[in-house]
Amino acid sequence: MNVVKDVVSRKIAIDTEQEVRLNLTAVYRLLSHFGMDDLIFTHASARIPGEDAFLINPFGLMFREITPETLVKIDYEGRILGRDTNPANAAGFVIHSAILKDRPDLDCVIHTHTRAGVALSCLADGLMPINQFAIEFYDRIGYHDYEGIAFNLDEGPRLHRDLAQNVALVLRNHGLLTVGANIPAAFYFMYYLEQAARVQMDVLASGRKIVEPPLEVVKSTARQYTSAFNPPAAGHRMWPSLLRLLDQVDPGWRGA
Repeated sequence: MNVVKDVVSRKIAIDTEQEVRLNLTAVYRLLSHFGMDDLIFTHASARIPGEDAFLINPFGLMFREITPETLVKIDYEGRILGRDTNPANAAGFVIHSAILKDRPDLDCVIHTHTRAGVALSCLADGLMPINQFAIEFYDRIGYHDYEGIAFNLDEGPRLHRDLAQNVALVLRNHGLLTVGANIPAAFYFMYYLEQAARVQMDVLASGRKIVEPPLEVVKSTARQYTSAFNPPAAGHRMWPSLLRLLDQVDPGWRGA
């Protein structure tokens, strides 16, 4: 299909630590811009190419304060590497190290505590395929039962198990998580998972009868998304425009 070739040709190379730092900073600034942050809490991480280490936010900065230089480089044993002196969020380390260490096919993990995401995580039904945003995640989202604040390293294997081969994970009574083979893909999934959650909670709050698409339509629509037949290419078409948006509304995000 021409559309597949077109999307693949637009894939963005993020091959060096500095490129990872810049693009992960963009994730934090975009989460803030779109109202998906939670003061200094929640986190996004990205693997450093060729190293057994990843980058994550320093604990204590709001997302709009993060720059490439402030990101913390940490290995899978929890050791801060290089010249970084800021601590990482302990729960963030548990969640992100558990996924990145055992999934070499994934380079980015994003976790949020948005109002709609937390509300959805409290619903026994989870994400309902009642709108086009949600349908993209049909049969591609897992669920992880609440175990308290993620300070226990023992929770890691269960997070890994519940994510399985999905692109998203609902942390019950907690929030949302998405993963990607690269940074644009992980952000793409989080942006649209958040939109699906917001729409679902608005619909449920209306109290009106819900129109549910037929299952066969849900299944066929889910297969139409680029992210379904070429997951690593998800988000690459829109990523340059998002970086331009940051240049316009958030000067200084690129750091020194």
